[in-house]
Amino acid sequence: MSAAGPVLLIFLVIVVGLLFFYAQYAAQQKRRQAFMLLATKLGLRYDIQDPFDTPNLPFDLFSRGDRRQAENVLSGDAAGMRVRLFDYTYVIYSTDGQGHSTSSTYRFSCATGELDADCPHLVIEREGVMSSLARHLGFHDIEFESGEFNRAFKVHSDDKKFAYALLDGQMMQWLLDEGGICRYEVIGSLTLCYTDRVKPEEYGNLLEVLHRFHAHVPAVLSSLYPRGKEARA
Repeated sequence: MSAAGPVLLIFLVIVVGLLFFYAQYAAQQKRRQAFMLLATKLGLRYDIQDPFDTPNLPFDLFSRGDRRQAENVLSGDAAGMRVRLFDYTYVIYSTDGQGHSTSSTYRFSCATGELDADCPHLVIEREGVMSSLARHLGFHDIEFESGEFNRAFKVHSDDKKFAYALLDGQMMQWLLDEGGICRYEVIGSLTLCYTDRVKPEEYGNLLEVLHRFHAHVPAVLSSLYPRGKEARA
């Protein structure tokens, strides 16, 4: 190989790297512009960086991994509910037997809102292969009268009584019919609705799912679990 060979190879590596970073930057800018348009459409405030320290909210999702970050945050009042919509990311690092380190990045689209109740912690998500295996091995989540719902969803809560109060027949049927595209967490007066990362244009649908989840919360919940101290979404 001539002396020019290594120089050319280094030059090509640099060019490819620059093109990769430019493509990432362009995609980031395009996503931000789409969020700005959506914020205007929904009448919400838009912040590129999270002004609320969102990852410190007490949800299980925000306790996973490292380098937890919320960005592209839309906030304000929508249809009478204080809401927050945002991109959320965390990273998990691992090391193999030879000492080689790798990282995996997990990206979600999230929406939070407020309930007129002070709720114990509860998680609702679709059954998966691992959760079905855990069930067969004797590790059970909370069971409900609907066998169809039990097969479709797993529910964990600090308070079974609360789970039964929240997940009445109408709520379970809604989750089966149209609410199963997201995962949900409830704690205190806050609800988190999230899914794998979607396009900014689809955040309107995520907000609608959050509203419909709240619309199916039984009215009796606010008297069974009256709201005490303030918690803001």
